[in-house]
Amino acid sequence: MPSVSVVVPVLDDAAHLRRCLTALEAQTRPADEVVVVDNGSSDDSAAVARAAGAVVCTEPVRGIARASSRGYDTAEGDVIVRLDADSVPPPHWIATALALLEDPDVVAVTGPGRPTDAGALVRVVWPVLYMRPYFVLMRGALSRPPLFGSAMALRRSTWLAVRDRVHRDDPEVHDDIDLSMQFDPEWRVIADPALTVRVSARPFASLPSAVRRARRAFHTFRVNGRRGSPPRRWARRLRTDWRNRGRTHAWWRGR
Repeated sequence: MPSVSVVVPVLDDAAHLRRCLTALEAQTRPADEVVVVDNGSSDDSAAVARAAGAVVCTEPVRGIARASSRGYDTAEGDVIVRLDADSVPPPHWIATALALLEDPDVVAVTGPGRPTDAGALVRVVWPVLYMRPYFVLMRGALSRPPLFGSAMALRRSTWLAVRDRVHRDDPEVHDDIDLSMQFDPEWRVIADPALTVRVSARPFASLPSAVRRARRAFHTFRVNGRRGSPPRRWARRLRTDWRNRGRTHAWWRGR
């Protein structure tokens, strides 16, 4: 069985972090290691993490990309799970992720978020205005499903292959989109509703918050240049699919 490390970046979010760590304790397949990356909190987030038995590392340079990368570098498990401090995974989450990763061609798995601390209207519009557009539009741009930072798992070997390409020192990048772009279009990523987690409705907290997220997404495409070009990514993906199809047909003809 592969070992599992869970990475949780946090900044002044002790209440949500406590709920996240409690959900991790209830997993049917417990994590072998939980790494909480304190990105300069002024509240008791670090103390909450230590009380739960997590490994706490400090990243003094502010920025979610910097904090996440520090966590991935620190994690020692064969599989690295990334959750946000406000993520609340269901009890089967890690077990389901590992089952999907049993396919050796799959390098990462991810799922959507579902708001918990929101009114009826936000719960209705959330999938229509946020989750579905994110997965559909990003899939169109990346040529495969994007990672969603609140609910994802990747092989440690995958991280080691791309760690020198992520823009960890740019505080304006959308870190999960940036990480997604470093994956070769040939690599297989699975987005599965079974990996849904509960999250805070903060993306809908204000118009400036939504605008900031959109701005960071466009900035991430810009700084990735050729690697982030949708036509190039789709061309490589289609060439790979064509090659694989040719191999399959040749194999069948040879039987």
